[in-house]
This record gives sequence, structure tokens and C-alpha cells, in this order.
Amino acid sequence: MATVKQVLKAKSELIVHTIDAEASVHEAVALMSRAEVGALVVMVGDTVCGIVTERDYARKVILRDKASRTTTVCEIMTAPVMSVSVRTTADECMTLMTQHRIRHLPVVEGGMLVGMISIGDLVRHVIDEQQFAIDQLESYVRGPRPEMPTCALTKRSPIPQTLAARFA
Repeated sequence: MATVKQVLKAKSELIVHTIDAEASVHEAVALMSRAEVGALVVMVGDTVCGIVTERDYARKVILRDKASRTTTVCEIMTAPVMSVSVRTTADECMTLMTQHRIRHLPVVEGGMLVGMISIGDLVRHVIDEQQFAIDQLESYVRGPRPEMPTCALTKRSPIPQTLAARFA
């Protein structure tokens, strides 16, 4: 199974969006909206101290009739934050996320924030691994004659002509 380091390498967006613990919730929600993300890592200087998510905003500000411009991020953030290292496996991350009902894990190495992975990143990675296995099996089944059609239907190979005619 892949490690967090491999999952991070495959991500197209490597920027980790952070916010200061003393920033207003309004600033946090505005940043999440601009960045099109669902969570921000909360920092005090260079230290990760929590995470704030859209869920935190909904449950701890809106439902409690708090004012987002006067409420600080540290008042609603989830802390202590659960984090992983680059050596953590994707399976371990999925287990943590499932058990704790979370969608984002900051990646911390040597006390420094180095990335963030989401459940979407992990699902995408699993799909890519499965597609690779399917491609390898199809290649094995075809053997030395790759031009021969197979019955395997995957996203990368079109329906063979013999089968396409049956569905027309």
C-alpha cells in the first residue's frame, strides 16, 4: 500500500491553506471559499495547533448564533488536531478518517507542516491503483497479441468492435 508521501506526490495542488488562530471565523470562511477547500490548518507561528472546517463553522457558529466577524478561529477549531507523517500508509489514513469521522489530515514531519490529505485524495489514489491493476491484468490476459479484443471493459479501453456492434 502507498504512503502519504506517494499520495502527496500525485496531488495537483500542493498548497496547504493555513490561518492564524486569532483570525476571525469570517476570514477563515472567506479563505476557504476563495481557495475552494473545506478545511484550513490553524497555526500559531510555525506550529500546527488545530484545524477548522466548514463543519466546525456550521455547528459552532451558525447553529449557536455566533457572529463570524467577532468569533476567532481558535474558539471553534478542532484541537488537538490529528495528523500523520509522510511514512503513514494510505490504509492507516483511511482507517483514522473512518474511525474519527474526519475528512482532512495535516501531514507533519519534524514538527513542520508539509502537506494535507483529504479523503478525496485517498479515494483518487485507490482508484488509480485499481486501474493500474486492471491494466496489468488485461495486458497479461492479452499476452503477446495485444490487438485481440477482450471482454474486460475499463475506462481506458473502448468496447471492442465485436461487442460494440451488439450494443448498437
